[in-house]
Amino acid sequence: MAKIRQNIQLLLSAQAISQRVIELARLIEAHHVGKELILIGLLKGAYCFMADLAREIDLDIQISFMTVSSYGSGQVSSGSIKIIQDIDCAIEGKNVLIVEDIIDTGQTIDAVFKYLQSRLPASVRICTLLDKPSCRKVFVKADYVGFTIEDHFVVGYGMDVDGNYRDLPYIGIYTSV
Repeated sequence: MAKIRQNIQLLLSAQAISQRVIELARLIEAHHVGKELILIGLLKGAYCFMADLAREIDLDIQISFMTVSSYGSGQVSSGSIKIIQDIDCAIEGKNVLIVEDIIDTGQTIDAVFKYLQSRLPASVRICTLLDKPSCRKVFVKADYVGFTIEDHFVVGYGMDVDGNYRDLPYIGIYTSV
């Protein structure tokens, strides 16, 4: 087991995350039986979740990524959404699942959802590992939610503060020292 860092309080263990990823994969499979599915991961935060989820989904899937920024550096969303890297596949007429690490204000996922819908896919759904509904500025409801959490700044399992802690196998509440 990975050692918990001094400035991090454990929120979700690697085991709890792994179990929930398996459960989400089964739900996604049930809703997409016999359909091709394109997973679009939002980088960089969703890379761990996306990899684990993709390996658990027993369907024909394609994988693509987008890099979208709303934070810059620090712990507070700027509210300004910028697409840095677009997807590399056509989605018109296809079933799309956006894979996100965390939804808090809702601004980023709302912008990405609308952007992808403009490309005329058959469907667009949202899967997020973490949901912080108390922080919403834009109404967004994910189709698949791993865990609903309180308003904490979290790191680990792909999530970071200024590029640090992405490598942790668990999710913790970050407290600056």
